[in-house]
Amino acid sequence: KMAATAGAGAAAAGLWSEVNRCGQNGDFARALKSVNKILQINKDDVTALQCKVVCLIQNGNFKEALSVINTHTKVLTSDIIAFEKAYCEYRLNRIESALKTIQSASQQTDKLKELYGQVLYRLERYDDCLAAYRDLIRNSQDEYEEERKTNLSAVVAAQSTWEKVVPEDLGLRESTYELCYNSACALIGQGKLNEAMKKLQKAEELCRQSLSEDSDVTEEDIEAELAIIHGQMAYIMQLQGRTEDALQLYNQIIKLKPTDVGLLAVIANNIITINKDQNVFDSKKKVKLTNAEGVEHKLSKKQLQAIEFNKALLAMYTNQADQCRKLSASLQSQSPEHLLPVLIQAAQLCREKQHAKAVGLLQDFADQHPANAAEIKLTMAQLKIAQGSVTKACMILRSIEELQHKPGMVSALVTMYSHEEDIDSAIEVFTQAIQWYQQFQARTNYGCCVFQPKSPVHLSLIREAANFKLKHGRKKEAISDLEELWKQNPKDVHTLAQLISAYSLVDPEKAKVLSKHLPSSDTMSLKVDVDALENSHGATYVRKKAGKLTGDNQQKEQGQGEVKKKKKKKKGKLPKNYDPKVTPDPERWLPMRERSYYRGRKKGKKKDQVGKGTQGSTTTGSSELDASRTASSPPTSPRPGSAAAVSATSNVIPPRHQKPAGAPATKKKQQQKKKKGAKGGW
Repeated sequence: KMAATAGAGAAAAGLWSEVNRCGQNGDFARALKSVNKILQINKDDVTALQCKVVCLIQNGNFKEALSVINTHTKVLTSDIIAFEKAYCEYRLNRIESALKTIQSASQQTDKLKELYGQVLYRLERYDDCLAAYRDLIRNSQDEYEEERKTNLSAVVAAQSTWEKVVPEDLGLRESTYELCYNSACALIGQGKLNEAMKKLQKAEELCRQSLSEDSDVTEEDIEAELAIIHGQMAYIMQLQGRTEDALQLYNQIIKLKPTDVGLLAVIANNIITINKDQNVFDSKKKVKLTNAEGVEHKLSKKQLQAIEFNKALLAMYTNQADQCRKLSASLQSQSPEHLLPVLIQAAQLCREKQHAKAVGLLQDFADQHPANAAEIKLTMAQLKIAQGSVTKACMILRSIEELQHKPGMVSALVTMYSHEEDIDSAIEVFTQAIQWYQQFQARTNYGCCVFQPKSPVHLSLIREAANFKLKHGRKKEAISDLEELWKQNPKDVHTLAQLISAYSLVDPEKAKVLSKHLPSSDTMSLKVDVDALENSHGATYVRKKAGKLTGDNQQKEQGQGEVKKKKKKKKGKLPKNYDPKVTPDPERWLPMRERSYYRGRKKGKKKDQVGKGTQGSTTTGSSELDASRTASSPPTSPRPGSAAAVSATSNVIPPRHQKPAGAPATKKKQQQKKKKGAKGGW
């Protein structure tokens, strides 16, 4: 036994030296083999178990490392291995478990504090995280100070972006591209886009300088590292409305195929927001990038929520009604107080022509969440207007108490009531808004007896109310508003003139009294040279000077008065066959069918009469061969050579020149029949 023990001890010592050598060389896979051999000799060796856990962590086997810790809880107590356990849980995205492990540790080492800051950042507890990193920077001095400052600036940027907190100046020297990038993100959160773009450009320069110093880094590696900076630049362009530039830069980043799934998901989501309801096929391809494995651990809760909202909207645009309802219902269950899921559901119902159901859905949400009722009721009013129910839309808008007195709301209501010709309701809206400002002024000036001027918004409402009443003939009602305005500013001549005009129809005596307050013509006269004004280049009328003018002077005077030159009229082009001796046809502008001399279209001349009669008969000279036609019988038509004699010897009009009664009417009927027949024939 003594010899066996001595042999085992010698073997263990050799193995430990092997573990030490492999650990210094970074060969943790080989070190793990040696540790396992040591544990075969002594399975409860605490140091060997610790080394095994460390080797597994270094090799990325976090699940196996955590399994070793959990199976040897009696040996590996929380005091010994708290950091390793919390780190494994953190890397396995069990953030809540990691927090409990850190908080349950009896001693808070510097390593645990560093991990604690990371855990708080992942849990989006930015205030606690900021305090943790400040404490670390204050109480530690080592080579990781730059990394801690970078993490501190990242916390400040997250506060500015997601919590809209104005970041404080930490006094950090932006010597690295990470610090510049985080500073730019903080500026984006404040809306300072131009300054943020300059910071990102500086970060890009620092990144290129830093990476180009390493000879092993290729240009592709540099572009991959710059991808996140370029993505933020594209986001700024998108916010500035430069969507084409942003889209081009987004697509360039996607072509690089970066390994960061979080970056790809954000870029794909932003491209979908640019596409909106257009280019849906591209959006369908891009949405697959947002479903990659591990995305949920790379992005913040608000980023993930925005992606889910856009998925629901894309389903609506692609007419996937069931998918849209499923996604929006899931979002509503996750965030019951959020507006967007309900608005998406209402929009989907409107696309299905179920407007009444959409309004009912919005009304239920407004009743359950009064804090968000204003925005919901605005949407309900918009739906009512789209349906043509303007009066109901006005009732909904007037039920929003916190917006009743706002100038924009008053203007919208008055416009809508005017469109419906409900002048009384429009005046009532003005009255309620003016009363609200009067009550507000009374509350703010409580106990003060000195005259207080009204606010500009209050005065503007009174003036608009007076103008509206005057426009619609309510002069009696406008008088009180005009008197109030004149009381606030007695030097306002325009208001006084309006007041006199209103009183002139109601109380002429009062109008005369008020007219005395008008300034005299001398005080209102302007120092203007009338002659110079009338003789100016832009004058449309020039006064003639007294006295007679000679011919030359008269022409000159007329020349001064003619400010605008007369345009020369171009001669119209005449047709090529125009004959000035022939009088033009007065009906030449009418269509041929409407002219008085139109006789219809000719069907064609009969060239030969052969074959038109009975077999063997001829038409030529048939009248001469007819025995019934003798010289004694009166001719039915004039013969050649005798027409002139007939017209010269008697007043009888030849039959060919006679107009039978009702002929024009008959022609019109024939034309109408032809037109009707043409519709069916062709």
